[in-house]
Amino acid sequence: MDDVTRGRLVVVTGASSGIGLAAAVELARRGDQVVLVGRDPARLTAAGDRVREAGGRRPELFRADFAVLDDVRGLAERLRAAYDRIDVLANNAGAIVLQPATTVDGFELSVQANHLAPFLLSNLLRDRIGRMVVTASGAHRSGVLDPDDLNAPLRRYRPMRAYGTSKQANILFTAEAARRWPDVPAYCFHPGVVRTRFGGDSRIVAFGMRVLPFRSPERGADTLVWLAREDPARLVDGGYYVDRRPRRPLPKAVDRALAARLWEASARAVGL
Repeated sequence: MDDVTRGRLVVVTGASSGIGLAAAVELARRGDQVVLVGRDPARLTAAGDRVREAGGRRPELFRADFAVLDDVRGLAERLRAAYDRIDVLANNAGAIVLQPATTVDGFELSVQANHLAPFLLSNLLRDRIGRMVVTASGAHRSGVLDPDDLNAPLRRYRPMRAYGTSKQANILFTAEAARRWPDVPAYCFHPGVVRTRFGGDSRIVAFGMRVLPFRSPERGADTLVWLAREDPARLVDGGYYVDRRPRRPLPKAVDRALAARLWEASARAVGL
């Protein structure tokens, strides 16, 4: 596929560290023009240096905080102004939130950063996107999604349940996008348990990241890079992948009626 896909434009969110940075480096090394989106300006600049070293040219950098939906709207406007075509949108940005938190937009932080923000960005760029790849997770098993109450995780808050709910939403969104946007191939994947900056404010989580046998960001990014470059004719549109192979998520993450309800609820939540 390298000759076919060489020179494409790929936008990677959450690109200043972890899976996103590893994917951006590998995509640049293979000849893609990579655009990096991140929240922290200093880390975003450092990531740009890494990508330039790998691919030979400096990537464009766009700062946006997915905890602020106006930031996402501004990001979409800037990307639309800069590019007529985005061959791949990699919706990778996300967070595990260790304490209950509400965004300025009034939503539980993990459901906004991990689902509502990429949902909004994807919709605002829909006519420019050639394909979409979403970083989901096997943590969807712990999710308890209620489209009628996206803030339900704030009650009796449990970090992994809130995170899992947002990852369940990622899988449902991907499948529903594939149904609603047949001209935009969409895929999601589980990267494995990857050593990243997730939970960096917790000493316990940080210790676990150092001593447990987590995957490297490069290995976690492998399926993202593959889904971004593989021939769509050889992939399952709307599919969920683990280690480059299609897998069936739990039934609650493949419920078509639930996916449609989530789409409508998400559109109302972000003002679409």
